Amino acid sequence: MPERLNTGVGCSVGDALDAAATTLTRAGVPDPVREARTLWAALADGGVTQGDVWLAREREATPGTVARFREAVARRAAGEPFAYAVGQAEFRTLVLKSDRRALIPRPETEGLVDLVLRALGPAGRDPGTGGGVAADVGTGCGCVALALAVEGPFERVIAVERSPTAAALARENVARVRPRVPVEVREGDWLGPLAGERCRVLVANPPYLTEAEYQRLDPAVRRFEPRAALVSGPDGLDATRALVAQAPSVLAPGGLLALEVDERRAASVCEFARPPEWARVTVHEDVFGRPRYVLALREEVA
Repeated sequence: MPERLNTGVGCSVGDALDAAATTLTRAGVPDPVREARTLWAALADGGVTQGDVWLAREREATPGTVARFREAVARRAAGEPFAYAVGQAEFRTLVLKSDRRALIPRPETEGLVDLVLRALGPAGRDPGTGGGVAADVGTGCGCVALALAVEGPFERVIAVERSPTAAALARENVARVRPRVPVEVREGDWLGPLAGERCRVLVANPPYLTEAEYQRLDPAVRRFEPRAALVSGPDGLDATRALVAQAPSVLAPGGLLALEVDERRAASVCEFARPPEWARVTVHEDVFGRPRYVLALREEVA
């Protein structure tokens, strides 16, 4: 069986799955049989479910799929996160390229997009109707910017990223998704690349951990995901503090600032957004009931 699997010639889907499950078991990966099916489903041509994979066990596997699958299994066995091992991650309606240049999109951040769209009222649920500019600061792989472009009412979206390698990944995802409205990736620190803009919405999922908190993260996160996207100063608030302070310079009157924050610091973030620049500040919970998002409206001009 190993020889057949190495060449991909005469290898059935079941052969590949069984060999992968053995490898994953030896590596201590939880639920290795399910993990193998999930990996195959993510890499197979044409988009298939785990159920489809199970039903196709007796079919001969294509050499290309076997090669991709074997590489992904080896990477998972070495501890690499699933999204990096298969090279893609799902985010709301999108399937995006994912690798070590940027953080893996999290479900909590999907909730941030949902909050923004709901805050815009009926226009936020009707793509292409409301106009205006949305900006996503610290875009990483581009997930938030692209979700806003695909689902939101904006006429254009700007994605800001200070890491050149992450910005390159975001551009690759823009080309992959081909959203109906322009998405421009700009490189630079925080709101500097937005000088001269008047945004309707400013969204950010900035780094918000202290060094001590970072050291307590899952080892796979620390080994593979970029530290600079997670840690932000002695109190974890350096990036968020800067964003709130600079936001009025690029937000239109009545514009919305939407931030993902550490659940332990939501109250502190609210203290940054005070009158006269800010009219209303609210905290919202994520799907797990944790205070995860802070929304602030810029004061309207009298």
